[in-house]
Amino acid sequence: MVKRLALVEDDDVIRANYADLLKQAGFVVASYPSKAAALRAFAEALPDIALIDIALGDERDAGFEICAELRRCSSTLPIIFLTSHDADVDRISGLRLGADDYLTKDASIDYVVVRIETLQRRIAAVAAASGEKVVVRNERSQSDLTLDEAMSRARWRGQPVDLTLTQFWMLRELVRHGGGVVSHGSLMNAAQIVVEQNTVTAHVKAIRDALRRIDPDFDAIRTERGRGYRWVNP
Repeated sequence: MVKRLALVEDDDVIRANYADLLKQAGFVVASYPSKAAALRAFAEALPDIALIDIALGDERDAGFEICAELRRCSSTLPIIFLTSHDADVDRISGLRLGADDYLTKDASIDYVVVRIETLQRRIAAVAAASGEKVVVRNERSQSDLTLDEAMSRARWRGQPVDLTLTQFWMLRELVRHGGGVVSHGSLMNAAQIVVEQNTVTAHVKAIRDALRRIDPDFDAIRTERGRGYRWVNP
């Protein structure tokens, strides 16, 4: 099935070039030069994939606001930032708002397409999940972390944890290792993405933050410097 891709980019030349290349890759592309234009369109119908720049015109954080609105509308819509902003603070902000991936504009169009296709495969895999549930007992708090495979949702102490699909799959990988160290590479493989190490770090930080919004004392994800991360049941 041909996928409808929304491209939000304020530079006319860049927007036209990306739109042409993405159409050649098989996508139906709708392009928007501003936050207002994009949100008007999304209010009518959501795309299958969203590719968003951060700064749009005079609005430096417009892309972040679009991402937050899209994530409120859909927990599964693949959202990718494609931007010239390469600072860690922007990368972390985007992932915290619910983006699935974060690319800079020096990435080749072939690489962008591969990342989009990877997200599509992951969505399909989630839809075909068996519905198995994994429950982990935290003896310190007497609370459970429940991972619902079918819905790709996590609950902590009975409350829903606000995670993207990428973050859900990474959390699941940590839990499945039951105290063993999980490397950055293993987390990438689990989430079916290929990203820089600091992007994995940003996702793990977002997972911690989501859990700490429910339980300020949450400390079950430990960093093993130079090796990766570990799920710990105190």
